[in-house]
This record gives sequence, C-alpha cells and structure tokens, in this order.
Amino acid sequence: QLQASGGGLVQAGDSLRLSCAASGRTFSSYAMGWFRQSPGKEREFVTAISWSGDRTYYADSVKGRFTISRDNAKNTVYLQMNSLKPEDTAVYYCAARISGGSSFIAGGYDYWGQGTLVTVSS
Repeated sequence: QLQASGGGLVQAGDSLRLSCAASGRTFSSYAMGWFRQSPGKEREFVTAISWSGDRTYYADSVKGRFTISRDNAKNTVYLQMNSLKPEDTAVYYCAARISGGSSFIAGGYDYWGQGTLVTVSS
C-alpha cells in the first residue's frame, strides 16, 4: 500500500528525490515518516510530516539538507535530499501513522513501504 521509489546511485554532493505513493487507503489523514537502514545498523528516523503538512521534523544528521513534503491530493509523500553524503547510503523506507501525530520511533508507524536503496559514492 506504500510504494517508495526514486533511489539510486549518486555521487557525494548530488541530489535525489524519493517518492512514496499510497494506494488502497486515503493516507491524507495519516502522519508520514521516512526512516533508513544501513547494513548492520538499526532502522533510524530521518524525517516526519504531520497529516496536514504544517509540521515537519528532521533528524539532526539531515537537517538543512533534506526536505519532506506531501501532496494529499496525490496520496504521495516526497523526500528531497540535497548535498548527499556517503553516510546517507541506506535503504530508505516510508511509513504511515494512523494517529496523525508524528513519531520519531519506527514502532509508532502502522504501515511500511518496501524500501528504496540510496547509494552515495565519495
């Protein structure tokens, strides 16, 4: 029901935009988040956005470089990633939270996409 796309191989300093398209449900009332997981590491919070889009939250590691946005008419959430670094390399997952309030914890989300791989070379 959540389909993430847009990953790929880029060089350090490049940009990518990830998309997360929701189907089967109306996710416009759900808070949405992006998490990432690198090999050997736990899944970590990247960013989240409230159901209305008026509140956003970012991990310190991506603040100022990444921007989350959403288009509820299209049931889609976006993650614009600029100034990418090798340490941003990970599988990126989008997630939806029924309550509508944002969470920084993976366990706080109810639906997950399949993940899209982002690889940043130095």
